[in-house]
Amino acid sequence: MMPPGLPSLSSIEAAASQLASKVLYSPVIPWQGQVKNQLAGENTEVWLKLELLQPGGSFKIRGALLHIALLGEEEKQRGITAVSAGNHAIAVAMAAQVAGTHAKVVMPSTANPARINKCRELGAEVVLVANVSIAFEEVERIKKEEGRTFIHPFEGETTAIATGTIGLELQEQISGLDAVVIPIGGGGLAAGIGAALRQLRPEIELFGVEPTGADTMFRSFQEGSPQRIDRVRSIADSLGAPFAMPYSYGLCRATLDEVVLLEDQAMRAMMAVMFDEFKLAAEPAGAAALAALTGPLRERLAGKKVACIVCGSNIDPATFFSLISEP
Repeated sequence: MMPPGLPSLSSIEAAASQLASKVLYSPVIPWQGQVKNQLAGENTEVWLKLELLQPGGSFKIRGALLHIALLGEEEKQRGITAVSAGNHAIAVAMAAQVAGTHAKVVMPSTANPARINKCRELGAEVVLVANVSIAFEEVERIKKEEGRTFIHPFEGETTAIATGTIGLELQEQISGLDAVVIPIGGGGLAAGIGAALRQLRPEIELFGVEPTGADTMFRSFQEGSPQRIDRVRSIADSLGAPFAMPYSYGLCRATLDEVVLLEDQAMRAMMAVMFDEFKLAAEPAGAAALAALTGPLRERLAGKKVACIVCGSNIDPATFFSLISEP
């Protein structure tokens, strides 16, 4: 039985139609050859879903555009606000520009400078604060005082419906898919893909991946309720949600088979492999799913047809090469 609050397939299909002219129907590519055989197993069929090619450099544009499409004219005039270490902020800034509204985004001062600059280039006002936890407090203040609509980075049905469109695409693109590996920050991506694929292909295996230094959802699964961490200790800042929330946690808990953890070094190593094998400059979060497939999930998924979500690429060249060069 599907859990209460699960987005319907019809709502996800309607969102796909609404977004069709605005986002990329992101391609899937196979991973083949000696390196794949060595790292993932000769009999494991591996596909990459390239959400890093989306406008704004990540899957986040789907949710940002869908949220804004639901706003009335008065709400658009008041503007929107968001909190993010980068990908969601960039997507909201871009979506606001496309929709003719204005955005104020709150970002931790530790965010990658290239991401901060990108938001400003897209016309957003950027407010920098000490850390992600304070950022959520600040965005609530902005929402209350300025009347802006807050677009949450991962919580809520609209976000799940938007990311569910990725699940629809996978079902259309890859026949007989056995498993999908999905990076998790707050869980909005995994919740939507899980909601779609559990209805389209109930027998499929779905795995979330988190860094050990930002293991909010992993802890939530263990405790049976949304948990929080004191701070993020990972290079994958896109996966650095300081807390889980009820809706996205509930969908992840209902649809995912397991959440596995990764060390930062595994993501660094996979970033280098992806650059060499596919000429893709993925950020750490974008390398997480493939790193999990070749690490903690290798034996469990051996011999199966597996899709890995490459969620984002908002990283500047200096940071990218610095990370893949570390021992």
